[in-house]
Amino acid sequence: MPSMIPFNRPHLTGREFDCVQQAVARGQLAGNGEFTKRCQTWLQQRLGAPKVLLTHSCTAALEMCALLLDLEPGDEIIMPSFTFVSTANAFVLRGARPVFVDIRPDTLNIDETRVEAAVTPRTKAVVVVHYAGVGCNMDPIVAVARRHGLVVIEDAAQALLASYRGRPLGSIGDLAAVSFHETKNIQCGEGGALVMNDARWAERAEILWEKGTDRSKFVRRQVDKYTWVDVGSSYLPGEITAAFLWPQLEEADAITAARLALWQSYLDASAELRTAGIELPVVPADCVHNAHLFRVLLPRHVPRHEVLATLNERGVNAVFHYVPLHSAPAGRRFGTTSGSMDVTDDCSGRLVRLPLWVGMDAGVPSTVIGELAAAVSSRV
Repeated sequence: MPSMIPFNRPHLTGREFDCVQQAVARGQLAGNGEFTKRCQTWLQQRLGAPKVLLTHSCTAALEMCALLLDLEPGDEIIMPSFTFVSTANAFVLRGARPVFVDIRPDTLNIDETRVEAAVTPRTKAVVVVHYAGVGCNMDPIVAVARRHGLVVIEDAAQALLASYRGRPLGSIGDLAAVSFHETKNIQCGEGGALVMNDARWAERAEILWEKGTDRSKFVRRQVDKYTWVDVGSSYLPGEITAAFLWPQLEEADAITAARLALWQSYLDASAELRTAGIELPVVPADCVHNAHLFRVLLPRHVPRHEVLATLNERGVNAVFHYVPLHSAPAGRRFGTTSGSMDVTDDCSGRLVRLPLWVGMDAGVPSTVIGELAAAVSSRV
């Protein structure tokens, strides 16, 4: 059996352990220390956001978004079904009902033309997911939200350093959530960030972040003691996590450039995929992506499980992606759909993600493409 090309291999800059040692030497290992502040400042500057709070996961950041909305049971949140469960769970935990909308067949992002039809008197927010680091068509979505008095939340888990019409993803909605999970371009194992593009969220978010207390004000000497003032939880990460993340952020541009080069190598080698009827990723002209992943859509008559099995037997760890939330047991229990979900159902069953990670040999994309083309062609 050939040696395996892994789907993902977390990239290290080489400075992570040095920064962790510095954090240990400073003597503060709980959250909100020097490295936390560095990471938050970096994100605020790069996104142009007035306030960013580092969190222990993107899931935590989404949960904070739900808390900030003061949701009540029966409230509705419009979102795509083609996303990770955290996008829905964060709001279901507050009693809200996800209203699933179909996706576009090109980017696999929420179909902006279907959002307004999903709005009801109970709708509180629209949550968009920038799949694969490719931006949703945000201007019409924001316009719909403004007409109906809705909050726009960007699930930008995969989208750091990508942009839409010159604006960083994560900076366009009212709130955004970013991920630093080990599968993301910039990572610290587990981590995330809540982005607030309107300063009105900042004071309360800080309280939610600090377990419902005004401890941050106490640390800044704005109050003489701190106490319980609101709901909240322990959403901030430990300082060691932030220390690990800091050198990743410092080299974020170089990491992104390396991923983009590999992504382009896949695209350059993909002529034989088109011949085999395989659909390639689409990046609209008004978007700059970050090469979070290289995905393809298999021909409809080709069994995906057979292709994946063949690739893995041949040493290529290719994988599928989301099971649509509207078809999951919890999705049927807690959510509802608006209109047909034909594109979601079709594309989710044909999608294959190919290995892509910094440090991969330059010849790997061509090898992977060849194996994929052969696996599909043998079943045509």
